[in-house]
Amino acid sequence: MDALSGAYDHGPARMDMSDLNSNPSPLPAAGSEAQAHDDQHWSELLGQVGAEIAGPLTAAIERVTALAVTGKIDRHNLRALRDELDQARRAGMLGQQLARFASRRLRQNHERLQLTQMLRDVLLQRGRETQARGVQLKQVLQPVEVLADASLLFSLLNTVLDWALACARSHIEFRVELKSWPAHGRLSCRFVHRPLDELDDGAPADAPAASSLDSLTWRLLQQTALAMGLRIERHDEATTTLLALEFPRTISAQQMEGVSAVELDQGFASSTNSKPLAGSHVLVLAPRREVRSQVREAIRHMGLIIDFVGSVEEAMEFCADGLPHAIVFESALRGERFDALRGEILAEVPDFVFIELAEEGKEFEVSGFSSSGMARVGRDAIMSSLPSALLFELSRGM
Repeated sequence: MDALSGAYDHGPARMDMSDLNSNPSPLPAAGSEAQAHDDQHWSELLGQVGAEIAGPLTAAIERVTALAVTGKIDRHNLRALRDELDQARRAGMLGQQLARFASRRLRQNHERLQLTQMLRDVLLQRGRETQARGVQLKQVLQPVEVLADASLLFSLLNTVLDWALACARSHIEFRVELKSWPAHGRLSCRFVHRPLDELDDGAPADAPAASSLDSLTWRLLQQTALAMGLRIERHDEATTTLLALEFPRTISAQQMEGVSAVELDQGFASSTNSKPLAGSHVLVLAPRREVRSQVREAIRHMGLIIDFVGSVEEAMEFCADGLPHAIVFESALRGERFDALRGEILAEVPDFVFIELAEEGKEFEVSGFSSSGMARVGRDAIMSSLPSALLFELSRGM
């Protein structure tokens, strides 16, 4: 498995508001004092990106150095090496996503979106991952419809789950509800970040939360919510954390009266977001190096997290711990084993995206018109059509 291929392709409650107050507005700051504050924030954030990349890479280099000396590495250290490289890659990808907000060039198209259904889809898509981590999900979801940019909302929901999975020690509870006044949709996420038996004797009930709560994933969650104009609150207790996101632009008859046609865009395809799929995870099943290179070059600008495997068996092993958002595969690998993998995935996630790379040709066939039910891109059209295929197929579920 090419583990590095996607590295750059791709007691009483305490309300923790200090980070929120230090975050910049999604609009350009006015005045020299505000600008200096903004610059300091992004400078500190850049330092955190560097630290979260350097930490696991330093540990990985130490393992590689030991391997060079002894010529041996056991299974435990090999797995640890891979985990450290994955952590560094993840930090790099988070840094790339944060850079989109720092550039202040993000444009949004607001659409009527089913918040509840999108959250259900995300939790279903990542069900294997939560099970592999031994985390139970509890869902209490009321139907809520909001005005938001589809790609940003999709990214936000995945980031909330990323953050919760990284911090939760047992279960995670998600709630979607409609507040009576003001009539705003509210998404909350509660989890235990530290078991009671880990508290030191005599520790105060309002002991600070674990440092992992303020990770780069949390910073990305903050910036995404702020860019979307959401109200965000986080309450940290000694053992539990509660995150609440409030959507001021919740669909109701009263709120829709003042929305103009310019503000409300019914179609995802017209989005002008430069990287609408940034952070989505794509698994490429391609044994040939030249095909991998073509795919990597074609979609490197999309901000995707990309992993490469060379066989159906490796793909099965990869998916056992958690599903990506899409699988791109060479047509030569279609057969009983691939069909079994596909059938297993579709039984779990019926709208899962598969894109077949035909051996030759320039055709691009969307899944809705394909006899196989999968999108199809000819080998000669990878550069021109694969990005469009991924955008179209993945956006169908947003």
